[in-house]
Amino acid sequence: MTRGHANAGWRRIFDTDGLTFGTGFPLTGSNESRPPIDEEIELAAHAESVGFDALWARDVPLYWPRFGDAGQTFDTWPWLSHAAAHTDEIALGTASVVLPLRHPLHVAKSAATVDRLSDGRLVMGVATGDRDPEFPAFDVDPGERGKLFRESVDVMRTVWREEFPEIESSWGTLDGEMDVVPKPTTDTIPLLPTGHARQEVEWIGEHGDGWFFYHLPMETLESYLADWREAAGDKPYAMAVQTELADDPTAGPEPIHLGYRAGTEWFAEYFRDLEDVGVDHVLVSPGGDDPAANLTRFAEEVVDEVS
Repeated sequence: MTRGHANAGWRRIFDTDGLTFGTGFPLTGSNESRPPIDEEIELAAHAESVGFDALWARDVPLYWPRFGDAGQTFDTWPWLSHAAAHTDEIALGTASVVLPLRHPLHVAKSAATVDRLSDGRLVMGVATGDRDPEFPAFDVDPGERGKLFRESVDVMRTVWREEFPEIESSWGTLDGEMDVVPKPTTDTIPLLPTGHARQEVEWIGEHGDGWFFYHLPMETLESYLADWREAAGDKPYAMAVQTELADDPTAGPEPIHLGYRAGTEWFAEYFRDLEDVGVDHVLVSPGGDDPAANLTRFAEEVVDEVS
């Protein structure tokens, strides 16, 4: 079941009855300065070879040291194009594009370009942003984030699906004499609103193709999933979990920011539980000091045990 999408990245992540796994850049862990490009790309190809289903790139327009990281440093679109050129079938995701800080026509063209260059592997997490100083830097009223987000989604869907569309929004006007090209490989690139995106869950369920959320305690997660299923039916639910691997595979969990440090045996049980309650995809971060070895270990001792 593709849940409404023929996009190749969507099928890789969600065209299955089981939980799938992705990981995110920077795979080397270098997130406050320029990460080593060759090593990042080698690790991306390695993640694909050991069985991960998606590579996720964050959108961080401006570096704010107080926030603690610069994402993968490089701009999302050329970075994913570079990753696409060095991988074959793994899905390529954004986690997540800050729509109020980017003009939707630029996003639509950039995203469709990456989708075409990757043979349809792009899946987009989209968000409203959480780094306060970015908004005055772009002359965007943070109080308008929710409205700008909704309008951006509508503009992007329209220019992907229609030729020479007519659009009137606070972003600008298209009068039917101009078009945005290229079009994506399918009628629309899948969009997963991230967090609440300053919207009601009912809006996300109607206008999103899935929901991307952060790590939550199990009881809270079950409540969110119940609300999501009521609003969105069988549309998928994805979540990000920080995963630090302990040397001892039998080690129990220690809470860390948005996740756990634990042994692989505990992680395998935890992710089986997530699968049982209805989570469809998880973004994990097993890199550590030896990212290649830890990606392999996570794939062999967690992903293979859950699959």
